Amino acid sequence: MTLPFTLLIDPEPADSTRTDFVDTFHEIDSGAPALRVAELSTQRGDGIFETLSVVNGHPQEVEPHISRLINSAQICDLPVPNPAQWRAAIAYAVARIPGEGELALKFVLSRGVEHGPAPTAWLHATRAADFSAVRENGIRVITLDRGYPRGVAEQAPWLLMGAKTLSYAINMAALREAKRRGADDTIFRTHDGYVMEGPTSSVILRIDGRYITPAPSGAILHGTTQQSVFEYLTAHGESVEYRDVTVDELRAADAAWLVSSVRLAVAVIALDGVEFPHDTELTRALNASLLARTGS
Repeated sequence: MTLPFTLLIDPEPADSTRTDFVDTFHEIDSGAPALRVAELSTQRGDGIFETLSVVNGHPQEVEPHISRLINSAQICDLPVPNPAQWRAAIAYAVARIPGEGELALKFVLSRGVEHGPAPTAWLHATRAADFSAVRENGIRVITLDRGYPRGVAEQAPWLLMGAKTLSYAINMAALREAKRRGADDTIFRTHDGYVMEGPTSSVILRIDGRYITPAPSGAILHGTTQQSVFEYLTAHGESVEYRDVTVDELRAADAAWLVSSVRLAVAVIALDGVEFPHDTELTRALNASLLARTGS
């Protein structure tokens, strides 16, 4: 099967007892019309998504991605996804896309059409971009104020900050601002000086030999690739920790990485215009481990 590959899905209720979902999957031409004009995912960004990596035919971090999709649905008051159906949809797609190389598989659940069928769901697989250069050479990063203090997600849950929603305009604007400042990527900080995450990534830093990531919260997603990196580090005898991290700690760290499902681990080589220490050998080892995974 050639790429891109698109599969429309008729969502089953979370409590459905059926085990065969093939008749709920509909392959379509990726260039053909598929969504109604009144679809709320495009009208309002009213939906959620996940993107996982498929490496040489092996989908990565399936269960963490499905768990996070369910969590996002609950935060957004969307119908809770049926995990068995999404597992089956991913397996269906993987069986029909190329079994070599790195692919990106995005799956989406939308509120559907206003005053019409709801929800809407689909899956879309494409060839991943070539990230070999940034994995090897690292990236230059700036910090940007997200505009609110730590704890705002708990104080104002209607901001949906703990959900991975389709509303990515702010995230993309932050990346454009990084480019304007001569950098490659961004790390968001709270208004009162705490590290959050990147627009499309989790942050890991090393302080005095200990690997730390900002604690998942209502404002910070629990990164799927970050969890895999921590599993690797723990297996190699390293100490890992989830906790609040200040921007001052980030600036004084021994090393830092941005990690995500498709780009994997990239080292920060400059922070806010200042050269930053980085560990090339560990970065190579992390990416070799991530690319070698065969489980889900």
